Amino acid sequence: MAKVVVHVMPKAEILDPQGQAIVGALGRLGFDGISDVRQGKRFELEIDGDIDDDKLAEIAESLLANTVIEDWTVTREGQA
Repeated sequence: MAKVVVHVMPKAEILDPQGQAIVGALGRLGFDGISDVRQGKRFELEIDGDIDDDKLAEIAESLLANTVIEDWTVTREGQA
C-alpha cells in the first residue's frame, strides 16, 4: 500500500486571513521574527494498487483544491 500526500495552499496573490491571525498571535505570545504564515491543507491518501499521476491530478483538481484560489502538489511517500 502506498501513501500519497496532497498539499493544498492558497495562491500567493490570495489573502490568507487565518495565516495573518496566526502571525498576530505569535507576536502577542512573544515569538518574534515571523513575518508571514500561510495556512493550507494536507490530505493523505492510502492507495491500493497502482494509480497514475494523471488520475491523482484529477482527484486534486476536482475534489481537494479550489483551483481558482489554491495551488496543490502531490507527493508519493512510499510503499508499505
